[in-house]
Amino acid sequence: MTLDLESAARERGIKYFLISFTDLFGAQRAKLVPAAAIGSAARNGVNFAGFATWLDMSPADSDLFALPDPDTLIQLPWKQEVGWLAADLFRNGQPVEQAPRNLLKRLVADAGRSGLQLKSGVECEFFLLTPDGLSPADSADLQKKPCYDQSALMRSYDVITEICDSMLALGWKPYQSDHEDGNGQFEINWDYDDALVTADRHAFFKYMTRTVAEKHGMRATFMPKPFAELTGSGCHVHVSAWQGDRNLFADSQDELGLSKLAYYFIGGIIHSADALAALFTPTVNSYKRINAIHTASGATWSPGSITYTGDNRTHMIRIPRGGRFEIRSPDGAANPYLLQAGILAAGLDGMRNQRDPGQRLDINMYTERHTIDVKRLPLNLLDALRALERCQVLNEALGGFVPAYLKLKTEEWNAYMRHLTQWERDTTLDC
Repeated sequence: MTLDLESAARERGIKYFLISFTDLFGAQRAKLVPAAAIGSAARNGVNFAGFATWLDMSPADSDLFALPDPDTLIQLPWKQEVGWLAADLFRNGQPVEQAPRNLLKRLVADAGRSGLQLKSGVECEFFLLTPDGLSPADSADLQKKPCYDQSALMRSYDVITEICDSMLALGWKPYQSDHEDGNGQFEINWDYDDALVTADRHAFFKYMTRTVAEKHGMRATFMPKPFAELTGSGCHVHVSAWQGDRNLFADSQDELGLSKLAYYFIGGIIHSADALAALFTPTVNSYKRINAIHTASGATWSPGSITYTGDNRTHMIRIPRGGRFEIRSPDGAANPYLLQAGILAAGLDGMRNQRDPGQRLDINMYTERHTIDVKRLPLNLLDALRALERCQVLNEALGGFVPAYLKLKTEEWNAYMRHLTQWERDTTLDC
């Protein structure tokens, strides 16, 4: 039964609702609706001017209406009188095709018609910085290999535990927090779930983390590579497919515990990997993470080539035990909904066409990549966008989203190319 938001407001003491949607660039847009007006908002949606956000619309287009999904209601742990709601976008009574949550819901429904439910978990890495964003907030966090640094973790205890306590209260089942491989970098893990649920939680997690950090006088960032010498922030995704209580990706007879169906799914990801980069690593800065030289700690922990392996973290896809696999190329800038949509679109194609993932490689890709001939991930955002434009699989699966995304992201690339850096002046003035 769908939750009645008017009743929920009365019973839970909610005074305002934050009706939220995520645009193509991953920015969260919202309006604040008083509880007295939530009945109308729930029935008719809340209006937005589409051109004012990144959705490829013009000022002449009619209003968007964001229809809140009552099942996503979250009372802000730090301000209980406000309820957050993920919303779906409509225009002229029809779903907006390029809206990220609409796109993911359509693909989830498509998978459901095949009797398949994608479940996923995300590992969101982030940095805690000074308010100006120029350095880690913890000035004592200086180890060359800071990963799992107990002292640095505990110096950020108040921020990390406030976020974790909030997740516990929300029923997300967080199970560990740690200091990551970059100075000032952290990760908080929570339990996997349905792809749409994970995407909604991922979107809220980014908002919550930034808000809690700000409350403590810090700035949280999911920027893929905020510091050239430090490890970048990934957003690794663990993927499995289910039919009821049965994990369709698990097979105890396989050396790595995966079924043929899982390998076909991986084959689909590998087949479209260069095009998926436009969604998984969606910014100019992203390519300074996946194509980085060794960092201060000695490893980038990010892939550069399109390969898969067993329990080896130097490849794009890792297969640990447990009837799942991990995609390691996505980064912190990935749009939570487009990330899951890309995985579903490519994976379903792999299953339907029984795509062979090719040879499994168990070498250290950081030291032995030169010994084999494998396809690399795109070297920059423009290459990724061109790969997406050429990719028949994703164009067919994602529909009208693709041209809208390509248009706006190409404009972003062109804006970047108009920007001159000091490095260019230093190396080119006297050429």
